[in-house]
Amino acid sequence: MKKSIIIFFTVLGIFLNAQNIKTKRGIINLDGTPVAKLSNRSSEYTFMDLKETPIYTIKFIDKSIVDSVRDSYITLNRVYNRDKTLELDYISPSAFSGEEKSAVFTCVKDLKIIDNKGINVKTLDELFSNAPKRKLDSKTKEAYTIRKKIDKLNIEVNKVGEILSNGVPVGYFTNLPVSFGSEDTITDKTPIDIEIYDAKSKLIGRYVTTTKQLKTAGGKSFTIYREMSGRASILKFPTYKAIAERMAIMDPNFIKVQDKVSVGPVSKETSN
Repeated sequence: MKKSIIIFFTVLGIFLNAQNIKTKRGIINLDGTPVAKLSNRSSEYTFMDLKETPIYTIKFIDKSIVDSVRDSYITLNRVYNRDKTLELDYISPSAFSGEEKSAVFTCVKDLKIIDNKGINVKTLDELFSNAPKRKLDSKTKEAYTIRKKIDKLNIEVNKVGEILSNGVPVGYFTNLPVSFGSEDTITDKTPIDIEIYDAKSKLIGRYVTTTKQLKTAGGKSFTIYREMSGRASILKFPTYKAIAERMAIMDPNFIKVQDKVSVGPVSKETSN
């Protein structure tokens, strides 16, 4: 009984102290009182005081890091001092909230930039003086580590299917279609695998067009796909550059990384 009473009053306290946050026609209201204004262009939101003086902006970023791993965050910038831009996590009132609700909710509940008196410029400036670190999960951290190592390789594929790393030939593709273009996506399903060789004509692996699987000569395999929110993962068409990058991840001996740290896979691989 005593435990039930404690839970009841805890829930009641949360309910009574909860702020009612609403944005209507560009006006942000806290508990029914207008405190700030908001406008947006695409995914960038400009926060203004009630006199419509722009104070800061929030922009939503969603990008692919490597394979199916994506990162979503916001950038925060002051209108009156653009020397520094912050990259921050954001929060949403629900899983179905759009960008506008998430932007306002983050400013009120997480960053505390907006309160019942309006936009708190002092809090905003303190945020730039002592910026919070982003809370990345292990999968995203690992993806960024791999992306950094892959970027060091600076992989390109030229118009004849040769693979270059920082301008130096390191391998090549064979069994290319007649209409091959280095930036093309591989959409044709052919019975002949596209093969990848290193600069010494040693077979590194092959791409199976019918299954979208990459297979190394050492027996590892990887299926290229992207994740869809709320839906099953679906296969996607890769570019030749993406295949070369993935081969460098699966077989670190294919292209040596400058800092000599082997590149490990983000997604699970299976051995045949």
